[in-house]
Amino acid sequence: QVQLVESGGGLVQPGGSLRLSCAASGFTFSNYGMSWYRQAPGKERELVAQITAAGGSQNFADSVKGRFTISRDNAKNTVYLQMNSLKPEDTAVYYCNAKVLTRRWTDYWGQGTQVTVSS
Repeated sequence: QVQLVESGGGLVQPGGSLRLSCAASGFTFSNYGMSWYRQAPGKERELVAQITAAGGSQNFADSVKGRFTISRDNAKNTVYLQMNSLKPEDTAVYYCNAKVLTRRWTDYWGQGTQVTVSS
């Protein structure tokens, strides 16, 4: 079955960096775009970044443009989110997402990884 496992979260000071990873299994990873979402306490889950199946195109939320990058390694079935110049408002649980066609299009989510930006 489809599994997404995030890692790399933690506590970081403002201005610092973190790299999140999402290891995927159970589907043909190289055929699908991937996304990162985040959810802060008391807020709705929001889209942070997306990358196409081959990695040639990316989209970012306005709030992270110029600070975050998304990349993927199709040989390792892994998507990454590099987060630089982190701000306290980036504090959230970050989720990896894949929309996979099995019998129908289905959203799959990882368990999430906590990112806390604080001094």
